[in-house]
Amino acid sequence: MASMLQKRMTLRRKIHILRAHSSSKSLKLKLEAIKREYSRLMAIKRQYLKLMKRMQVPNKDVEVHKVGQGFLVRVNCEKGTDRLVTILEAFDEMGLNVQQAKVSCSNCFAMEAIAVAEDQALDVKEVIKALLRTTEKKGGEPTHD
Repeated sequence: MASMLQKRMTLRRKIHILRAHSSSKSLKLKLEAIKREYSRLMAIKRQYLKLMKRMQVPNKDVEVHKVGQGFLVRVNCEKGTDRLVTILEAFDEMGLNVQQAKVSCSNCFAMEAIAVAEDQALDVKEVIKALLRTTEKKGGEPTHD
């Protein structure tokens, strides 16, 4: 009777070990599959980010709003040499005096300025047209960082 009990205990132990081992093995296989899928997704993400970085040349975007006696001007366009200079020259030609400005050139050229017109007859549409012409000039060739 004791030997039968020992055999049963031994058999149960072996079954328990086999179950634990097979469960562990399947978990390892699943983990490896998940790691492969994660690596594949990370590679796709890197390719996507590279493509997005190349495509981040913004459309020429010019916004002008009448504010009191002046204008709130926002310009977003691709980076270029002398971009700020050409825009300030356009302001000067229109008789706009810049009161305050913020400029950024991290991914693209971005400027926000408050400018007051010497000639009160200056129209928002005229300012937009002049700035669009300025941002299209080849004088603002893109810089290569």
